[in-house]
Amino acid sequence: MTMLQKIRANGVELGYRIDGAPHAAPWVVLSHSLACDHTMWDPQMEALRDFRLLRFDTRGHGASEAPVGQYAMDQLAADAHALLDALGIERFHFVGLSMGGMIGQQLALRIPLRMATLTLADTTSRYPAEARPVWEQRIALVRAQGMGALVPTTLERWFTAAFRERHIDTVAGIAARIRATPVAGYIGCAHAISRIDLTARLPTIVCPTLVIVGADDQGTPPAMAEEIVRAIDGSRLEVIPAAAHLSNIEQPERFNVLLRSFLIANS
Repeated sequence: MTMLQKIRANGVELGYRIDGAPHAAPWVVLSHSLACDHTMWDPQMEALRDFRLLRFDTRGHGASEAPVGQYAMDQLAADAHALLDALGIERFHFVGLSMGGMIGQQLALRIPLRMATLTLADTTSRYPAEARPVWEQRIALVRAQGMGALVPTTLERWFTAAFRERHIDTVAGIAARIRATPVAGYIGCAHAISRIDLTARLPTIVCPTLVIVGADDQGTPPAMAEEIVRAIDGSRLEVIPAAAHLSNIEQPERFNVLLRSFLIANS
């Protein structure tokens, strides 16, 4: 495993790491959820060892800078775009979960010819207007009480009750990631997420697209995944049983089989 490195891209310092196969292998770029960091993808590393793997911490998370203020989804995609340019990565497979999937959609619209494939896990292309007050409540809670106040309800949404009971250490690790997320980073990204509205633009995405969702995902339920699949011609939906929002962690074996076979078939 390589060490975490830092680079300035799009005016912000971003933490990233490169793992996997030697230089000749195809690139796979992995983008994490809100209130996590690049380590969220640890369960996928062995399964993707034949690829050259770039993981990065989104603006406001992990080792990346957390500027105060409201972020926009296109700004987060611009960060990723600048990082790819800085590292000389021309063509790549993109894998994003939740917020990472939103960044992936925006990036596919931004630099379509560079994306070999797009994998969107447990994400959405839009939130209805009535969802915005929920995000505003979360932002207000974090401002008043800090990130720890979000932990119990977030873990309930992110994992099924059965998983939370059986995998205490794994869940505790994610709880620690939530608490470690800078308040400014959470608020900035939550603002971007709450305003996502890309559905009407998705039909222009032409690269092979795999959409994965946990059957028990409450945050971005299967109906949201179905909407994405209807919008992107030729895309494929896979629903993972007994998984909530972080399906890559709750059911890594199933997730890895789906992802690896899709990447190999399109490499």
